[in-house]
Amino acid sequence: LLNPVKVEVATKFQTVKTLLQQYLFVPSKFKDCYFTYLMNEFAGQTAIVFCATHLTVQRTTLMLRNLGFSATCLHGGMTQHKRLGALTRFKAGDRNILIATDVASRGLDIPSVDLVVNFDVPESAKDYVHRVGRTARAGRSGRAVTFVTQYTVEKYQRIENLIGKRLEAYPAEKKTVLILLERVSEAQRRAVKEIREEADARGNSRIGRSGRGGKRRPSKRQKKSR
Repeated sequence: LLNPVKVEVATKFQTVKTLLQQYLFVPSKFKDCYFTYLMNEFAGQTAIVFCATHLTVQRTTLMLRNLGFSATCLHGGMTQHKRLGALTRFKAGDRNILIATDVASRGLDIPSVDLVVNFDVPESAKDYVHRVGRTARAGRSGRAVTFVTQYTVEKYQRIENLIGKRLEAYPAEKKTVLILLERVSEAQRRAVKEIREEADARGNSRIGRSGRGGKRRPSKRQKKSR
């Protein structure tokens, strides 16, 4: 062949050079406290926080709101209308923190995100690359911080093996962090209470619509057997 050209698609998952990647190793029982500390450190910046489940997304969103943060949520259990509303508020700057499941890790056009937080380490190391790709886009700089507990060390090590680099630790003084413990604990309790009340309200509304609030009447077959 004359002047042949080789075209190859890289199989290695990579992150951009303008992205600062860090981890924060925390005891599981103080995870919310360290998370609140981190959000305080980056107050005013736009952030996407990734959680593993719908329930964690809801609880964390309510906890941050109870602490005075401007947060909204996005997960697969929401209606399309509510999803679009959350994205619109985040893009417009009405809410500067978006807490989401992996539904937000791909396909979203959000050009300016300062910080990505992996509140939960993803099950797949490849999902980590998609998540942190929400920041440091189009030549901009960005930061990603991953929370690691004693239960998620192995998952985290798979991420470092995939991207081929060791991440640096994010500095956080335990004494400074635990000053927030009382406030965070109260916000946690209020968040759990709100979730329970909302679940009870949904259950009551379903009973009201179906008209099956009392005991079921016995069928004809049951009457005959008596």
